[in-house]
Amino acid sequence: MIPTDPTAASAAAPDTTTIADAMLARVRQAIADAGGWLPFDRYMSLALYEPGLGYYANDRRKFGTMPSQGSDFVTAPELSPLFGRTLARQVAQALELSGTDAVIEFGAGSGALAEQLIETLDALGRPPARYQIVDLSGSLRARQAERLQRFAPRVEWLARWPDEIHGVLVANELLDAMPVPLLQWTGQDWLQRGVVVADDGRLRFEDRPGTERPPTPPEQDDRFIPGTVVEIHPQAEAFVRTLASHLKRGAAFFIDYGFPESEYYHPQRTGGTLMCHHLHKADTDPLVLPGEKDITTHVNFTGIALAGQDAGLMVLGYTSQANFLINCGLIDLLGAADLAQRAMAHRLIAEHEMGELFKVIGFAPGEGFDALGFTAGDRSHML
Repeated sequence: MIPTDPTAASAAAPDTTTIADAMLARVRQAIADAGGWLPFDRYMSLALYEPGLGYYANDRRKFGTMPSQGSDFVTAPELSPLFGRTLARQVAQALELSGTDAVIEFGAGSGALAEQLIETLDALGRPPARYQIVDLSGSLRARQAERLQRFAPRVEWLARWPDEIHGVLVANELLDAMPVPLLQWTGQDWLQRGVVVADDGRLRFEDRPGTERPPTPPEQDDRFIPGTVVEIHPQAEAFVRTLASHLKRGAAFFIDYGFPESEYYHPQRTGGTLMCHHLHKADTDPLVLPGEKDITTHVNFTGIALAGQDAGLMVLGYTSQANFLINCGLIDLLGAADLAQRAMAHRLIAEHEMGELFKVIGFAPGEGFDALGFTAGDRSHML
């Protein structure tokens, strides 16, 4: 996701909103139950997914193009319908080559991408017999159902992984929202960052010894400046390993913002990548307004690729969103669009917008195939 206003949010005291107050009380209780110190990944999980209170579990609006709408950020499908129409060409190729007819989307947001994919796949002559959605948010599922009503009964919502996947999985901005441990380098050791309740009742960070460390070689630890904070991604990597055990025929495509490991753990990146979004402003304090704002990190795509490979998947390719969309025919679609549509779609591929920051990685079981989206500009060698 991207905020429409990149300026940092004010560091003022938390708003006295019902959700934030209730969420704060829930976090304080969780900290007490944990003995006074809660690992950050557990805090992030609560702040995002606690039933009824977490950011993705409450009824507050998330997606939109302007803060006046009460939204916090815009994603590619809301930015331009050409995103889904272009991605559909890759999905259509994967469906055809795998001989499958099902699409499964994890984290479907507002339902915009599902709508764009189904419409375009129908027009391309590769209509999905089933479009399955897995989403943890009950409020978002309700909005998706309303938006996708005209495609019933092909659209269905799943409460868990299918036993076997024969089809194409898509996930736009899913991995970045998975909880992460935070680690801090002291100059001698890696400490794990957790959350405690300060004497004034506010939340604050506290670092303690732990067993986790980043995936960089231990002999390279001295490259980091003392005080450096990094994230690691065990949940996202576990998700890909689980995918490998279920995906029997088809392919999977993940679109998200991130870097290969050499860039992700570059010694000059001293503050990590953790970021929050609220009313289209970005800030770096996840302890303020829990439940009221998004908490996210960039993706270590090397770790994602290795998790898939180690579990038996073939990496089809890895490239920038701009390269991927252009490979899939975005330029042709722009030629038929009006000026306003072109302007919005340009943000999908502009280097200073989403084009370079966002990446796409593809997987397939077995030997794989020459995926359309990676025909030019494949960066798999950089992982």
